[in-house]
Amino acid sequence: MQSDGTPLANRTLASIQQLPLNQARYIDTDISIHLFVACNKEFPLPFELLVSQGRIADRSLGAIRGAALAANALSALTGLEPVIIGTPSAPKVDDWSRSLLEARATLEALQDAVAATFMRENTPLVVANTCSASLATLPILAQRHPDTTVLWIDAHGDFNTPSTTASGYLGGMVLAATCGLWESGFGAGIDPARVIIAGARDIETPEQRALSDAGVRIFGPDESAPTTIQKAIGDGPVWIHIDWDVLEPGFVPAAYAIGGGLTPTALRALLESIPAKQIVGIELTEFEASSNEANDAAALAHLIHTVSPLFDGSRGL
Repeated sequence: MQSDGTPLANRTLASIQQLPLNQARYIDTDISIHLFVACNKEFPLPFELLVSQGRIADRSLGAIRGAALAANALSALTGLEPVIIGTPSAPKVDDWSRSLLEARATLEALQDAVAATFMRENTPLVVANTCSASLATLPILAQRHPDTTVLWIDAHGDFNTPSTTASGYLGGMVLAATCGLWESGFGAGIDPARVIIAGARDIETPEQRALSDAGVRIFGPDESAPTTIQKAIGDGPVWIHIDWDVLEPGFVPAAYAIGGGLTPTALRALLESIPAKQIVGIELTEFEASSNEANDAAALAHLIHTVSPLFDGSRGL
């Protein structure tokens, strides 16, 4: 909920701008981008909740609304007020280069917000419509915490490049860009030897070759037990990225869902095994909301059950 009681998912940017100035402020980074920061609540956790609401290569109808719904649920869980980044627009099927150009303003604003969160010595909690958000977030992570392991929990490798992508989908090229295999315009700096993909099961042949050559460690669903992943992470800092297609279909809808995934209980156990003191950032992406309120509520219940251990600061201290 926002400070006047209206759910984020039902609010437009124009209506947010009508809030009294004693409740909100805006940071203009582009004529079409505003960051809304509620000022009437203390943060009970060292997180800042950043919510992408601009199109970043969305090809499906429900991802932007899904991010808003997930942010509402996380706000209720944590007491955090969302920072809204970007202006919604319609999905379309376009080439990665056109998607990247259209997403630039939203990605620049998200990058600024993550950098500012780190400057305040807080932890980014990013809720995004698509994995393309990581084009903005991971290069800032690499600048501020270069020794961090990126735990990429996803059914896919997202390691295609402009020369290997068959679909032209920007979201399938994100990790490759942040590891320096192609130039997105938002930076790179992630060491692929510090990337772990957990729950992977749909990786294309050229992508698999590139991942192997780069030294990315890949664990399928059956190999992603908590003890295995925790051993791979070690005792250093970790950035946790979750694409909800990592789950078995039927729990949290995602546009690119594929069978053979983790259950929410299995993923929760994995997250619960990571000490809170190691977590330097969390990114949740690709929840595909529907037009059915009951179905969305059930999906959000699974989502919150899965991630709630991440916000228990007593773990691993």
